[in-house]
Amino acid sequence: MRRRLGQHFLKNERKIKQFVDALDLEKHDIVIEIGPGHGEVTKEIIHSGTFKKLVLIERDEKLATALRKKFSDDGRIEIVTDDALKILPQITKTLDAGTYKLVGNIPFYITGRLLRIISELEYKPTITILGIQKEVAERISAQPPRMNLLAASVQFWADAQIITTISRTDYQPQPEVDGAVIKLTTKEQKITTGETENYYKFIKTLFKQPRKTILNNLSAEITETTKEKVSVKLKRAGLDPGMRPQELSASVVKDLVHTFSYEN
Repeated sequence: MRRRLGQHFLKNERKIKQFVDALDLEKHDIVIEIGPGHGEVTKEIIHSGTFKKLVLIERDEKLATALRKKFSDDGRIEIVTDDALKILPQITKTLDAGTYKLVGNIPFYITGRLLRIISELEYKPTITILGIQKEVAERISAQPPRMNLLAASVQFWADAQIITTISRTDYQPQPEVDGAVIKLTTKEQKITTGETENYYKFIKTLFKQPRKTILNNLSAEITETTKEKVSVKLKRAGLDPGMRPQELSASVVKDLVHTFSYEN
């Protein structure tokens, strides 16, 4: 274990099985695993016997070398020694949409950056299974009346579901917080780059001050219209201007992007 990389290896075999079961593996699947470490999740994937190819991305050179010794006899396995945050876009460019799945018991601190990278991939995984901090998993999968900026960001492109929680005692070394396994199922939708940019710009405005009403948040940023006009648009959309952002579902937020136009 190299503490500078923030790795916490999962040792609970039942949780590891839940991790892999959530991938819903099929024989034609290509699986990309981020941070396989000692191969705890990797071995369970291999044991399932249900995949076409397995790509392991391990940043730690010593761990990558050990993985090669363990799995060198399996021609379906490719091991890449690199930073997943840097190389993932490059690797996925060679894959077609809907042909691969992503899994990783990742260092908690890279969660936000990894999710951002996945959201920007031209070809996203059909399913993403991540071991992350429990509190963050709860935020990602939140529904009204507990919606938040992170939930709106992820649920724009994926349906989020917590598969199981993981006690901190199930890791070695033990982190300071509990973990969870979250499943992100990529939505089947065609979204242009412009639509994506508009959406993320809009939710930053909408959730800028969560305790304020949606009317006040939008009125403060949308310079091309008056507060009264914002109120009228919200009512036409069937929304009470006095609602808080956390009361809106991801689908409602997405519809609001089309309701409003705004300037930088």
